[in-house]
Amino acid sequence: MTAGSPAPGGPAGGGHHGDGHYGEDLFEPKHPGEAERIDAAALAYDPVTTGRLRALGVAHGSRCLDVGAGTGTVTRWLLEEPGAAEVVALDRDTGGLAGLVDPRVRVLTADLTDESLAPGTFDLIHARFVLMHLRERRAIISRLAGWLNPGGLLVLADAVEVADPQDASSAYRRVMDAMWRALKSTIGTDTSSVPAYPRFLREEGLRDVAAELYCPPLVAGSPLAAFWSETWSRMRPDLEETGLVDGAVVDEALAYLASPGFAELGPGMLMAWGRRP
Repeated sequence: MTAGSPAPGGPAGGGHHGDGHYGEDLFEPKHPGEAERIDAAALAYDPVTTGRLRALGVAHGSRCLDVGAGTGTVTRWLLEEPGAAEVVALDRDTGGLAGLVDPRVRVLTADLTDESLAPGTFDLIHARFVLMHLRERRAIISRLAGWLNPGGLLVLADAVEVADPQDASSAYRRVMDAMWRALKSTIGTDTSSVPAYPRFLREEGLRDVAAELYCPPLVAGSPLAAFWSETWSRMRPDLEETGLVDGAVVDEALAYLASPGFAELGPGMLMAWGRRP
């Protein structure tokens, strides 16, 4: 997951409600622990992402676009698939891709919200934990769909919250809620439309549209627990500014993440896909 919310790949653009940008006001790529934070989430979500991409099939000679490529875990997987002829790895900050050397890779430093962006057309476009951070997400889905070749696949993945409705007062729940509020007020993150992704893909004229929801185990000692611990620690001032929590609550939630009794149903990942006729 990248962001204070899941986002292993990281946003490729800068949509927001105020003046904030992912990667500038929160989660700077050059922070010494940022690559490790992103990779911790990737360990939880990559097997599901790559399993779905493999099931959908990467046709021989495919030209692929990995939006919000982050540290390149999905890009590297695509390069290992026999069908990929070229992979374009797109992100606003491509420093995490510096070690990616392969003649089939084109690293593209670009802002997905730039309306002049024209990377070409593709047989597979994948964007994970990107659109939820961009205010223009619906329009960007239209643009991504427009970059598909005939028969091409668009695969979108973003976070959805599956909170326990009877747990509103625990430190874990209060900090998670504060995180979502802080992300929205700072950089514009909004997951409320994620369940509508299948409908959006149908509206774009795609066929074979389907979706699935995955909630990885969230237990102490897991990479995902480490991801949330680092995310909340880095966001502490923003969490407290929401007025939903204070320092003591954040400390309690962080201690809970590391405790033997920690077990929660964390935010899930909804994947939706469709194919251009």
